[in-house]
Amino acid sequence: MFTLFVTVKIKPGHRDEFIAATKGDAEGSNTAEPRCLRFDVLADNNDPNTVYLYEVYEDRDAWETAHRGMPHYTQWRETVADWFDGDPQRIETTTLFRREDFV
Repeated sequence: MFTLFVTVKIKPGHRDEFIAATKGDAEGSNTAEPRCLRFDVLADNNDPNTVYLYEVYEDRDAWETAHRGMPHYTQWRETVADWFDGDPQRIETTTLFRREDFV
């Protein structure tokens, strides 16, 4: 399993439209990508202009090739490109244990 935790800083005044666009990417990822196991969008409780993306894929190729080639991703990327306040910070991880492993 391949997992990403992405921190996105949004320019002031663009939060609502960023969230709306990101919802479309998350919906597409969760419903149209069988190799995407999870795509969550999280708001920072202390900074309204910081959003976190938690993404889980079967493997790196599912993210790198399949996800990044999907129309919902390319549309999202084009839509939000000018709203980033700096480059998103991406942490790549490997899942060791999941809830499902204990249930």
